[in-house]
Amino acid sequence: MWNSITNLRLLSPSIPVIVKIILFFSTWIVVWLPAAIVLAIALKWHPPQPLGNKKLPLLASLYVIVPFILWATSWIENTSFTNWGWDWQPAVLMSLLRGLGLGIISLVILFGLQLTAGWIELQKSEVSTETGEKIINFWALILNPASLLTLLLGLWISATEELIFRGCLQTILQQDYSMLIAAAIASFIFAIAHLIWAAKETLPQLPGLWLMGMVLTLARIADNDSLGLAIGIHAAWIWGISTLDTEGAINPTGRAPEWITGIGEKPLAGAAGLLLLVATAAVLLGSSVLSVPNY
Repeated sequence: MWNSITNLRLLSPSIPVIVKIILFFSTWIVVWLPAAIVLAIALKWHPPQPLGNKKLPLLASLYVIVPFILWATSWIENTSFTNWGWDWQPAVLMSLLRGLGLGIISLVILFGLQLTAGWIELQKSEVSTETGEKIINFWALILNPASLLTLLLGLWISATEELIFRGCLQTILQQDYSMLIAAAIASFIFAIAHLIWAAKETLPQLPGLWLMGMVLTLARIADNDSLGLAIGIHAAWIWGISTLDTEGAINPTGRAPEWITGIGEKPLAGAAGLLLLVATAAVLLGSSVLSVPNY
């Protein structure tokens, strides 16, 4: 087996990148399947049942093996994680924090404008002792243990997905394609991969997920080839939207059609969410650190 892997490393420069991508995902799924089957039996879940709260254990089992798959890929490709935009320099942490800030601000603007327009409303959950008016306590919503756990999970998921799609896949695809074509392909795979968890809910979000992938690729470019900014933005979007969804903090009012606010209450399945992505891209394009690296 070791000889086969060594031969694969020697042959790697001559293998078409599409074949490399197929091998990457095939290996990942084959390695994951035994654990997935055991978990599915333990959780008493089988397709086509909805995953519900069983999604997180299955997702965790899928992502926990990613470092090993990526390490093997980097060895075969004779490269390093640094070339994929991942390193442990302090500048990466600062970029991640800037990304978190940008992602959170973008969500505040998105939902703030919709609240102002009357397209959505707050799901009132607490009572003010002074006026008797029911209000929502945003600080309690953001700083409660469940929300902070969601932030940690969001950072893990975003770091994993960015290293895979904007790091490994993007870089490998650029061996045969231009940066733009490589980004389009990687973003398409990123969008399609979400179908594995909830196909019916994900289908209306596919254009938004593809555009999100393109914006996050732009974040890597804007961050001088580092994944820090992309991870931060991605994590903020996961954290913010998941927290609001879990807490039921907002509801559509019906004053705007679903194709504007989001089909199935999913922001990426609506025009407002797509505009959020376009606006984020505009901010990244206008960034003073924008450069186009030769990676």
